[in-house]
Amino acid sequence: MTLRPEYVKLLKEMADSNAPQVWEVPVATTRSFSQQQLAIAAEMAPIHSVTDRYIPGDTADIHVRVFRPNNSKNLPCIIYFHGSGWTLGFIDLFNPCLSILSQESQSIVIAVNYQKAPEHPFPAPFNDCYASLEWAVKNAEALGIDRDNISVGGDSAGGNLAAAVALRCRDQNLIELASQLLVYPCIDKDFTKPSYVKYSEGYGLTTKTMQWFWDQYLQNPSDAENPYACPARAETLKGLPPTVLITAEYDPLSSDGENYRDRLREDGVQVIFEEFKGVIHGFFRAPEITQASNDAISFVAQELKKFRR
Repeated sequence: MTLRPEYVKLLKEMADSNAPQVWEVPVATTRSFSQQQLAIAAEMAPIHSVTDRYIPGDTADIHVRVFRPNNSKNLPCIIYFHGSGWTLGFIDLFNPCLSILSQESQSIVIAVNYQKAPEHPFPAPFNDCYASLEWAVKNAEALGIDRDNISVGGDSAGGNLAAAVALRCRDQNLIELASQLLVYPCIDKDFTKPSYVKYSEGYGLTTKTMQWFWDQYLQNPSDAENPYACPARAETLKGLPPTVLITAEYDPLSSDGENYRDRLREDGVQVIFEEFKGVIHGFFRAPEITQASNDAISFVAQELKKFRR
């Protein structure tokens, strides 16, 4: 499928803006650009409640936002880690998609504002995310969470974090996760894969930008061999939870998702997979830009329900 018209328009506007690349300006400047995106973001979906709180982490308190679709005392839960290269992004940008996800899946969604690289490189963001899962498990009853139906999820760098948290959860036998949701995840630091070559530039996210993101996150080269940093390096994926995995057609990361899908299936993990056509990286959190965002959120919400116990 060709690019959707809304993305043809958006990519032209981006090219015409001559905005600096992430490596050309201080991280703080790029983060301020991200704040400006709130001006055009979609409204949050009507929802029973949204609550902010801080929970204990290894090195700092962690800000989380709890989306609750109703007042039931025993709801499924998705611990969600947002994307933006481990360095950028914040929960507010994800309010629209996560409020819709909460409503459509009838799940509590706990969005985690983990510490960011380069100030806090691996393993700090990963440790924050795992600590948020531990907190949810420990406090499930007080939070109105069904402890047997806890999932992890995330998009892009957040998909990396979700996959890594699922691995550690399996390794440490914390709980048996109901599922994992991986939205165009970056799973491996390998820029030779077909999509990194085919969609290296001109489609929003570029391969060079991904190289910069990885360099901020993994400041010790040996970390690239750690499966909690690069889940593709895990010796086996056996025992991981059922997985809903989606990709975007015009995305440097699409090969990462496809390769991880194949490995999961080879190791006996049930995977529901869908490639969304005509869209670019980041579409999942942008209902104000494309109907494909709403379609994808509805799709993953319904598929996640199939794995409930």
